[in-house]
Amino acid sequence: MDDSVIIGEDYADAVLFQEKWERRSFERCDFSEADMRGLVTKGCTFTNCTFARTDLGDSRHTATAFRSCVFDRAVLAGSVFSSCSLLGSSFTACVLRPITFRETDLTLASLAGVNLRKMDLRDLRMREANLSGADLRDVDLRGTDLLGARLLGTELGGADLRGARLDANGWVQAKVAGATVDLGMAIAFAAAHGLVVEEMGGE
Repeated sequence: MDDSVIIGEDYADAVLFQEKWERRSFERCDFSEADMRGLVTKGCTFTNCTFARTDLGDSRHTATAFRSCVFDRAVLAGSVFSSCSLLGSSFTACVLRPITFRETDLTLASLAGVNLRKMDLRDLRMREANLSGADLRDVDLRGTDLLGARLLGTELGGADLRGARLDANGWVQAKVAGATVDLGMAIAFAAAHGLVVEEMGGE
């Protein structure tokens, strides 16, 4: 076990290939251009850390938190996040496919313009996330919480939205033509676009 707390450390260009970290905390650390391929973390915390052009390909993270971290042109292809939190973190021009999220919290995360086409994003918490302009075509979003998410111009064609939670703004902002929804969602979509839905009844 390791309960160390590391603050303000410069890991730029560091080679951390296939390291295994458990219960470590990093605050305001710089991992720019570090080689972190195959990194395994468990119960770690990264707060306000920078991952610019960092290679995190094929990394594995369990019960780890990345809070308000910056991922800029980072490589995350092949990485797995299980029971993790990415609260308030931002992803800009990153390589994310393929990526695996299981029971992960992406509340307030910025994923504007990202390409997650055909990914499995079921049962995630994405409340108030910025998904503007993101490519989520053919994505499995069943059961995902998207309340308050920014979905302006988000591509959802072919996505499976059954059981997902969207508010009226989401239905208006996103491009949902071709998405699969349940009956309740179809009614919510109609209401968001100003239609009045009434049941046909007999005399």
